[in-house]
Amino acid sequence: MSEQPLNPTPAGSHDADATPAGPARTGSTAADALARTAADDAAAGVTAAAGPTRETTPGEATPDGTAPPGDVTADGSTPGSSMPGDVTADDDALRAASFERARRLRMEPRFPGGPAADPAGSHHERRIRSFQPRRSRVTTGQQESLERLWPQWGLDIDGKRVLDLTELFDGLPVVLEIGFGMGEATAQMAADDPGTGILAVDVHTPGQGNLLGLADKAGSTNVRVANGDAVILLREMLAPESLDGLRVYFPDPWPKARHHKRRLIQPAFLDLVAPVLKPGAIVHCATDWEPYAEQMLEVLTAHPRFENTAADGGYAPRPAFRPLTRFEGQGLDKGHVVHDLLFARV
Repeated sequence: MSEQPLNPTPAGSHDADATPAGPARTGSTAADALARTAADDAAAGVTAAAGPTRETTPGEATPDGTAPPGDVTADGSTPGSSMPGDVTADDDALRAASFERARRLRMEPRFPGGPAADPAGSHHERRIRSFQPRRSRVTTGQQESLERLWPQWGLDIDGKRVLDLTELFDGLPVVLEIGFGMGEATAQMAADDPGTGILAVDVHTPGQGNLLGLADKAGSTNVRVANGDAVILLREMLAPESLDGLRVYFPDPWPKARHHKRRLIQPAFLDLVAPVLKPGAIVHCATDWEPYAEQMLEVLTAHPRFENTAADGGYAPRPAFRPLTRFEGQGLDKGHVVHDLLFARV
């Protein structure tokens, strides 16, 4: 959780709480003024030795020629302030330090040596994203897996290098999986097919820890967990024709019409995918959201570098290697129909 910027109370504002700015109160006497404590007098800029005070109307000067407490001068500042709006240089410095501290907290990893909070923060891109990073509770087991296994099996998508997948996966063919949730299906696929490396990408810290723990428990060494934006990975960190497949299972459907632009499967996304896939590599998508399935089919069919493997040009039956995912189960419970799409890169 990021620290919220401070909102300090400017010095010299105590009297604003005690005596609201505006017309003077009626019926005030010298005895009322003398009854105020020395602390209140000091905050109002009046010393105890000054004797009785009287309230003034807005704009009326005090006997020493200064503006009364609570008044605003012509430049918009209050008495005793060196800047308009009663904001001093110290206030600005404190506020800047608070924002800087909050920025550093966003950049720091939740677990030292684990996934970075913002691995590609230096990019500062103004781009519509298909995901919304979310912070949720990390269990003790997930934390232990992150701290122990991330240095060996985890990597940050920082856009600063091109990955050597042959070295990373000891020569195994590699498929990229974008969005794996809590990792149950990914861990099962890795265990069922140890001859295929899975580069699994997500931004959900608990899911990252969970997948690492599941793979470790199963004895699977063919999983690598990547933390960050898959678009940066595809665009800047993968060599041409380095992937043997792409899996996108149950991506966020962004059901509202104004959010459709956030959907992952778009022509521009496929333009990034095609160059990093080997010829014949399979793009496998699955969704339980009917309108999104229709859009996927339309976009993939229209792209010149992909060809539908279904003979009728429609949806494909669920392949045996794709296990029932948690999201799929939830969709089926709601009566949704799940569609698989398998397209080959040509």
